[in-house]
Amino acid sequence: MTTPARLHSDLSRLGRETDMFLATVASLSDHEMAGPSLCDGWSRADVIAHVAANGRALVHLVEWAATGKERRLYVSPEARAEAIAALAALPREELLAELRSSAGHFAEQAMRLAGALAAPEIGLNGSPLAATSIVALRISEVVVHHHDLDTAWTIEEADPDSLLDALEAAVRSLCAKDAPGMTLVTEERDQWIIGDGALRVESDREGLLQWLARGDATHIEAEGPVPALPRW
Repeated sequence: MTTPARLHSDLSRLGRETDMFLATVASLSDHEMAGPSLCDGWSRADVIAHVAANGRALVHLVEWAATGKERRLYVSPEARAEAIAALAALPREELLAELRSSAGHFAEQAMRLAGALAAPEIGLNGSPLAATSIVALRISEVVVHHHDLDTAWTIEEADPDSLLDALEAAVRSLCAKDAPGMTLVTEERDQWIIGDGALRVESDREGLLQWLARGDATHIEAEGPVPALPRW
């Protein structure tokens, strides 16, 4: 069950991460928004459009958790891609307005999770997801894609618990995609085991997230060759 106290804490943290993301986006010029992001093949506008679309899509999971009636995150991969492309093509101010609107809509709808028992566990891309993790999933999207904008903001500015949310989302995705066996350990004493846990990889939360999310192995230490990871 998502208790009101936990939900309030998670939403407050989401609000802080979202405010920082919005401030960064608002500071970008049209030229900068058209520039490349850290997401392969995506411009910054594409990343911003994805975060906006994701806010709307995650409401479907809130509805599933609150009502027990199954809802898919997206109708299809094609529909997801079309929605992102349409938003990314909007004039700058319209895209910013949609980003703010979708963020507010998700936060408002997420209040329905307080005490929701209809579907304590839902599905995400074929894998189980606790209803209590929906807000954490949104936090991970905001933090990782803020990093993807490749601006003056750095991932070290995110809340430590938000980094933990993002790492757990990354590990969940890797497990679903049959990633190589690894034991992931952070300086903060977090640990995750993927598959047989054969390769030990260590870093702080920031460094580990940069590797798991975008393949940047600069700040990790491994006991063997670093494997190529499935795309998140």
